[in-house]
Amino acid sequence: MAPQDASYNHNLKSHIVAMPRPDVLISFIITEEWHGFIGSDPKPSNIEYRTIPNVIPSEMGRGKDFAGFYEVCSTKLEVPVEQLLDRLEKPKPSVIIFDTYMSWVVRLGSRKSIRVASFFPQSALMFSLYFHYALLVLNGHANVDVSGKGDELVDYIPGVGPINIRDLPTPINGRGQEVMHRVQEAFSMIPKSQFLLLTSVHELECEIIDALAKILPIPIYSIGPAIPYFNVNNKNGNNKDSPLYLKWLNAQPKDSVLYISQGSFLSTSNAQLEEIIAGVHLSGVRFFWVSLDEASLFQNGSHISNGVVVPWCDQLMVLAHEAIGGFWSHCGWNSTKECVFSGHPMVCFPLVWDQQNNCKQIVEDWKIGLKVKKDDESLVTRDEIAKLVNRFMDLESEQGREMRQRAKQLQEICRRDIGREGSSQINIDAFVKDITSHNS
Repeated sequence: MAPQDASYNHNLKSHIVAMPRPDVLISFIITEEWHGFIGSDPKPSNIEYRTIPNVIPSEMGRGKDFAGFYEVCSTKLEVPVEQLLDRLEKPKPSVIIFDTYMSWVVRLGSRKSIRVASFFPQSALMFSLYFHYALLVLNGHANVDVSGKGDELVDYIPGVGPINIRDLPTPINGRGQEVMHRVQEAFSMIPKSQFLLLTSVHELECEIIDALAKILPIPIYSIGPAIPYFNVNNKNGNNKDSPLYLKWLNAQPKDSVLYISQGSFLSTSNAQLEEIIAGVHLSGVRFFWVSLDEASLFQNGSHISNGVVVPWCDQLMVLAHEAIGGFWSHCGWNSTKECVFSGHPMVCFPLVWDQQNNCKQIVEDWKIGLKVKKDDESLVTRDEIAKLVNRFMDLESEQGREMRQRAKQLQEICRRDIGREGSSQINIDAFVKDITSHNS
């Protein structure tokens, strides 16, 4: 039997796309709660789930007190995970893949003489900004009032282009600052890991990744996009078992539908949501809105004459549909990668955490999007939203054509990188070779 690879992720969402490697046994460590969430679809024979007790708050309420959730994950998971490792049959794991923010895994690996691979679930830009947090403090760009200094430029971080203070991750200067001590602790442990896995496509963030490679004393593997893209183009709404929403999409003209999702973690105010709903309706643009918590705002039916609202969908499948012409998003990293992989431009409505810097990359660096609002306080009116949506979905305008042309170019980069000779596949193969070549 090949060496065992024990993978762990702090928020217990399956960011890792397990590649078809029959020579590697992959064990996902999850809570009993999350084991109950996993579907009954068949899985490869070399993938297994190992459970630990529910020692952390329920995933269902994570967004209400993320700082508290993070603190519990940082202090309560180490013991049950170590106990589980002690129960594993030999040979011992070749490596523990862990969420970068869970710094205790580095200590655990050291005690057990098991190598550890830090798995960072956000962009390389986000990683670099956190890794160079001391530089931000030294230059007076951390813990500042964004309303007064938001337009100041940060232009001294290796490999990172100029970025406004207001576009830094919100825990550095605003919402979420209470977790920064844990973030600093986590990033101080990265050089003590044996490997670093980035969920970015190298060519999309090559300057940042190359700069990090010169600084960090451990190998870096860019394995993005790390999304479940397998066979996505083989799914359609032409069979009787297809979801109704796919059948609705099949009836829409090509590139005519705006896909809207503000994510499942946090949402904006009800007042702003009402303006967004009214603005999209006022624009007359066809829309596909996925929302569980916000569905009640559509109950009177007055705003859905030109679209459809569903509580859940297979996002990547929807983005791959030819009827989709763009994506209104909160700019979470997974959503950003799925949109780029699908070749669409984006309307950016970031809220918190890394969404600000992701938005900056989408709009300024990659030039495939429009930003809805300039600050966190002002209410964007329905008229402003209708105007922006119409501009965004205008396929004949110069701006619309350029954004979509650029989005297709980035899509080609992603598709090329996951190919047999692509950098992501090469990095995945190199990582697997490194962890299986010898036992520590």
